[in-house]
Amino acid sequence: MNQEVNTSALNEQFGEEIQPENPQAGDTASDYPDYSGKSLREIIDIFQEMLERGDQHEMYKHAEGIKAAFYKALKREKIAIGFHVASENNDVQEDETDENIVSNNPFAELERGFKELYLNYKTVRTNFVQNIEKQKEDNLHQKLAIIDELKALIEKQEDLNHTFPAFRELQNRWKSVGPVPQAQNKDLWESYQFLVEKFYDFVKINNELRDLDLKKNLEIKTSLCEKAEELIEETNVVEAFKKLQKLHEEWRELGPVPKELREEIWERFKKATSNINKRQQDFFERLKEDQKHNLELKATLCEKAEEIANVENTENKDWNALSKQIETLQGEWKSIGFASKKENQKIYDRFRAACDKFYNAKREFYSNFKVLMQDNLDKKIALCEQAEALKENTDWKKTTDQLISLQKKWKEVGPVARKQSDMVWKRFRAACDEFFANKAKHFSSVDESYEENLRKKLELIQEINEYKPDSKTAENIEALKDFQARWSEIGFVPIKEKERVQAAYRHAVDTKFADIRTNDQDHKIDRYKKHIKDLQTSGRGDRGIRSERDKLVQKFRAMENDIAVWENNMGFFAKSKNADALLLELDKKIARAKEELAQIEEKIKVIDNQQD
Repeated sequence: MNQEVNTSALNEQFGEEIQPENPQAGDTASDYPDYSGKSLREIIDIFQEMLERGDQHEMYKHAEGIKAAFYKALKREKIAIGFHVASENNDVQEDETDENIVSNNPFAELERGFKELYLNYKTVRTNFVQNIEKQKEDNLHQKLAIIDELKALIEKQEDLNHTFPAFRELQNRWKSVGPVPQAQNKDLWESYQFLVEKFYDFVKINNELRDLDLKKNLEIKTSLCEKAEELIEETNVVEAFKKLQKLHEEWRELGPVPKELREEIWERFKKATSNINKRQQDFFERLKEDQKHNLELKATLCEKAEEIANVENTENKDWNALSKQIETLQGEWKSIGFASKKENQKIYDRFRAACDKFYNAKREFYSNFKVLMQDNLDKKIALCEQAEALKENTDWKKTTDQLISLQKKWKEVGPVARKQSDMVWKRFRAACDEFFANKAKHFSSVDESYEENLRKKLELIQEINEYKPDSKTAENIEALKDFQARWSEIGFVPIKEKERVQAAYRHAVDTKFADIRTNDQDHKIDRYKKHIKDLQTSGRGDRGIRSERDKLVQKFRAMENDIAVWENNMGFFAKSKNADALLLELDKKIARAKEELAQIEEKIKVIDNQQD
């Protein structure tokens, strides 16, 4: 009974026990369902159904993933409603039942329900593990008892017809008993195998029965070799490795094969094992490289997110564009696989911190922006009140200028909240429309005179065309002034005839008095050139010229702006009923302003040429 264990024989029968290089690498990300799109209630229901099924393997595999998904969804939904997250502690606590928390936190009941489910799972899991360990201890006692019975059987050396069936019965009982504690497994198995070998060596079993037993073991081990060789082609390397471990368990439980085939059958099985082990090792090497690459990609996304989060907070900051960039980065993040277990949480925390910083700054900006929009709303309401105070005024010229000024101020006021913008605009527009409708109604009474004015202007144009210029320039100038004065005294004409009759008038004047108008304009420019020369030779010199030019430029820009406002207002009042009178008045003002604008531009050119 003290004979040494034949380790070579043990190796022949049981081979080497293969252990994965990464004990936790058995499950990959693809083995787990994606809970990222689930709501809090859906996640709780999934967890509840899992607990009710009672599948310990399923619960152990998915519980932590469900927990992580729940708290991510909880935070996401809190952010979505603007709820302030005071703490991100995801650990399950047992004493969070304060009624104030429940009343102030719309998610408190869901979170408390999930915690109760999770504590239930931990209790069930603890009991399950304790039962397994207890069962392993019971199995250990049973196998120790079998070893004792096997020792006694060997020592009896009774008749073969009695001994061999008893030996077979002990073997069957050994196989039926489940696993034992890992610490005792190796010694226990070696003791059992030693006694099995000793039984075959010392019991006077007949050769025929022994050969049948060895032949049967050889058939089973050959089948195990074939199964192991098939696993070499298995596409799922991790799954193939798991199946190989089960084949090794079966191999260890089998008895010896014929001595002349022991080495051959073991080498065949070991070769298949080595190939599978090599594929598994290569797989995890590639996995490490992929995880390293994923870490680099995620680090790049972190840098981009941090750059966006650190953009200076100014009024010109385009929050919508930056938000889209952050969302794009988040989408790219989801498309990248996991980094190593050691680095994955760290890099995620870094990325999340950058995103949180950006959204907190955005939230703060819009909080301050609401104050600004309220101030703008107050200003626009004040403009509405001013317009409403003017809407019934009958001083048409003065009130028109006042309303146009209010419209200009309206455009200068910043934006207001979208839900109030349309309301306050309609109020302001209604006041303006009412005044201009009253004004148009007032001036509609003069529409009858438009046809008479048209007739008068056509007659004046005919008179200009028939005029024969005198050789005396002074008399021609007086005639031109007379025509211009008479034209200005004639009132408005129908709007559809306005452009035609105005063009005819300009053509007639330009044809008859072209030289006079050109000479007059040239005379004005000559006088201005003399003024500039006098200014240059005066005590002010170049400083006076620069001051003169600055005034002209300012006046030019102001007039440009006025023309733009008037032209915009023409479009603004185009929809007002009977607004022809106002449009004609504005058009006349714009024409005069453009002519003056051209004169100012000529004066600026005179100064620039003089300086050159």
